[in-house]
Amino acid sequence: MLTKYIGDRRFYRNAMAVAVPIMIQNFITNFVSLLDNLMVGRVGTAQMSGVAIVNQVLFVVNLCVFGAVSGAGIFTAQYAGSGDREGVRATFRFKLITILVIAAAGIGVLLGFGDGLIRLWLRGEGSPREAERFLEYGRQYLAVMLWGIPPFAVSNVYCSTLRENGETVVPMAAGVIAVAVNLFFNYALIFGHFGAPAMGVRGAAWATVISRYVELALAAGWTHTHPGKMPFVRGLYRTLRVPGALAGQILRKGTPLLLNEALWAAGMAVLNQCYSVRSLDVVSAINIESTIWNAMSVAFMATGNAVGILIGQKLGQGVDHELVMDEFRKLTAFSVFLNVLTALLMVGVSPFFPRLYATTEAVRALASRFIRVQAVILPLYAFTNCCYFAMRSGGKTVITFLFDSVFVWCVNVPLAYCLSRFTAVPVVPMYFLVQATEAVKCVIGSVFIKKRAWMQTIVRSPAGEGTGPELRDARP
Repeated sequence: MLTKYIGDRRFYRNAMAVAVPIMIQNFITNFVSLLDNLMVGRVGTAQMSGVAIVNQVLFVVNLCVFGAVSGAGIFTAQYAGSGDREGVRATFRFKLITILVIAAAGIGVLLGFGDGLIRLWLRGEGSPREAERFLEYGRQYLAVMLWGIPPFAVSNVYCSTLRENGETVVPMAAGVIAVAVNLFFNYALIFGHFGAPAMGVRGAAWATVISRYVELALAAGWTHTHPGKMPFVRGLYRTLRVPGALAGQILRKGTPLLLNEALWAAGMAVLNQCYSVRSLDVVSAINIESTIWNAMSVAFMATGNAVGILIGQKLGQGVDHELVMDEFRKLTAFSVFLNVLTALLMVGVSPFFPRLYATTEAVRALASRFIRVQAVILPLYAFTNCCYFAMRSGGKTVITFLFDSVFVWCVNVPLAYCLSRFTAVPVVPMYFLVQATEAVKCVIGSVFIKKRAWMQTIVRSPAGEGTGPELRDARP
């Protein structure tokens, strides 16, 4: 039993070489986001809530970018594992074209319908005047944040491609420097230090936008100045053409993943809107809970990414399926163990963290209870996240679509909608019931994984597309 779920030192060294840089980057990013949120929270509850609502809307756009990058990333990881440089180039170009289209569409939608989207969260019990203040601060924040969507999208292309090629330290370093920049400008622009004007929520938005341009410059700059370590960069922009057969493959495999991320993010937004029906206090409390959740969830997100990268590379190398399954079991057990420890930490800080915000006692108490609910469910999230990334690494994106976003829309959303509209169940028990459906998802994930139909090698060299002399260095 122990050898089935616990690896040797070499196994954990390899796993942590991928997971730790991602974990550090995510932790620092989310920790600075936490400080950002706290700074806005110190200005006032209305400012904090207006920013929180806009961030939920932007979350949908951000996950659409992530979904597009991840869909092509399945192929990038397997091409990298097989040493096919031209395949990596082609998937990079596909990512770039796709995310620019998504970024433009997202900006267009938010420019045209931003106010209406913000108002969806302002229908709970509370003062109409307070709701209008939420809306005004949300408008101010959104107007600036739109400038940050393009650099965020392009930096995701570079950072994901570097990770899929085994380079996790550079994206981590770029992210760390970017969040340090974000933190400095947050302090300067929110409160008006170092001779800067006190801009409040606008200052928080400008700090984020500046940091995103810094991250893009660092990631892209390193990639293009290190062709020896990243040989795919040679001739990368000689053309933006993607071989037709490969584009078709990525669209077939990647479109369900893109739709999954978009629908999942939209589902999360709808769930929070359902909770907000109880009162405006819920908007503020959910924001506080989400902030610490983001900081504490780095372990399960990093280990999930490690599953996707390591399993994807092994499938690209044609490793025996029994060895792939063995690696999945050990990575998943490790992820669950780490997140049990994280859950205990969340329970410990739940009474104290909300007190860092300049808000009411009612909001603080509500946030503490939400944090404890998430802590209880966290180990289940760790397991289902590993299942998701494993199935995705083998190209089973339709299954991941059913497993993730379809589950949210067919189970979580109807349950939350019915409980919020047709019952008097208080918001915390409602929140727990909706989150506890993750146990059902664990059972479904176990069944899919045990069937092993997700274990497939999906890449082949795009040489048949006639891409010319570049293909001479397609393999080492």
